Amino acid sequence: MTDYPLCLRTVLDGALHKFARRPALVADGRTWSYADLDTASNRLANALVALGVGPSTPVALMMSNSAEYVVADLAVIKLGAAKVPLNDMLSADEAAYILSDSGAVVAIADAKQVEVAARRLATRETLHTVIVTEETQRPGVLAWRDVLAGGSEEPPVADISSGDVGVMMYTGGTTGRPKGVVHVQGALALNLLAHRVETEIRSDDRLLLSSPLPHSAGFLLQTALTAGSLTYLERRFDPAGVLQAIEHHHVSYLFMVPTMIYRLLDRAAETPGDYSALRTVLYGAAPISKERLDEALARFGPVFVQLYGQSEAPNFITRLPREAHTTDPDRAHRLRSCGQPAALAEVRILDEAGQECPPGVEGEVVARTAYTMVGYHNLPDATEKTLRDGWLHTGDIGYLDDDSFLYLLDRKNDMIISGGMNVYGGEVEGVIREVAGVGQAAVVGVPHPDWGEAVVAFVVAAPDSACDDHAVEAHCRERLSAYKRPKAIRLVDSLPLTAYGKVDKKLLRTTWPGWPAGVV
Repeated sequence: MTDYPLCLRTVLDGALHKFARRPALVADGRTWSYADLDTASNRLANALVALGVGPSTPVALMMSNSAEYVVADLAVIKLGAAKVPLNDMLSADEAAYILSDSGAVVAIADAKQVEVAARRLATRETLHTVIVTEETQRPGVLAWRDVLAGGSEEPPVADISSGDVGVMMYTGGTTGRPKGVVHVQGALALNLLAHRVETEIRSDDRLLLSSPLPHSAGFLLQTALTAGSLTYLERRFDPAGVLQAIEHHHVSYLFMVPTMIYRLLDRAAETPGDYSALRTVLYGAAPISKERLDEALARFGPVFVQLYGQSEAPNFITRLPREAHTTDPDRAHRLRSCGQPAALAEVRILDEAGQECPPGVEGEVVARTAYTMVGYHNLPDATEKTLRDGWLHTGDIGYLDDDSFLYLLDRKNDMIISGGMNVYGGEVEGVIREVAGVGQAAVVGVPHPDWGEAVVAFVVAAPDSACDDHAVEAHCRERLSAYKRPKAIRLVDSLPLTAYGKVDKKLLRTTWPGWPAGVV
């Protein structure tokens, strides 16, 4: 046995030093070298130590894509603290809940999210410090520039062990509030190394990220840093900007969801250019449609790689490689799969009795990886239900073929994937039922030409009440993140039921008439 400290710091520190003179990040018009990021994160880490942060201490990162997010991420890693990443698309209510439930003691926020953090600070719960990336006059809120100015450039001292909590990332629940998915340092280090293997990011790659760092993109950024790559970081997805970056800055690596790829293709059809620098498009959340893949291969070449994972086993449970993305009719069926198990993962299909299914027989997808979560924060019952005998029960329904390619058929846990983001129907239904006049609500995902799936709500008025779809829409706008809000609300007299008395959501999906031409 070895006493080598297996943690994120040991993996990333070596890269920061080894590639010190290389450019690491381009964000908001500034280029940061690896040495720049190292120095700035040392300053912030030492300042956080003075605020009581150490191994496993929850620190909330409440920022849009920016260099400050990257610096804060590295500072948290250097202390072995527990990162609590909050997507800037969260509603104020969701963000406040996560701050409270995680027990975050420090929150680092940008101007968009500082109000939520400041209100939580005023409650005098666990949160005792808020740092804002802008200049500020808010009482009790510290300015980023002042905090860094007071921190030493020397590497911080932290005694990190592989069992310390390194990340607490929140994911939606089938009912009620989000759940905190807890990962420890040793597993996170193995996950980062698995990303190096599965993504095949090279030192000469130029990665462009425009999806939120608190989500899957954050793992890709860390992977690029370990490889010595250069990352272009954008706050929002802009198809024209991406194509320009490929052509003029020789961006070679993209990370996207299919919706983004479709928009990129539409833009490229309008403004053809030289996209030969592009070597890899890594995508997840859903397969690419056959028609659009044919178009994409013709436009960009054989550059596509698909991943399948969950927050509970980040990003890589399976992988569909480039060679499987083909127009060859003899192998085209592989495109319906999400690939074979990743290098540090096993996949099985279990029936209702918990017995393993033979190839071709559908059941629940379960996985065992080197980087599966240790559990849900303060939710032992949910943890016990999801983790059984070392296997992660994904809630997805699918089957394996004779070559261990995984085909997903349905989602057991009522989850919708819209634009690459997970939406749990039960969570949205709970919010809708808060509206006066609502008796019942059923939320489903229906096929959408741009988003893959779109959230649609079917609402029944309470007895002797009138239901106003505009009131439902306004309440959802107040309580839910934009990507969780229904794109359509249908008032119906009743909801169809299965033979077991449950709402028949499959039937509801079939009643959807489809979207008007040109809908986005």
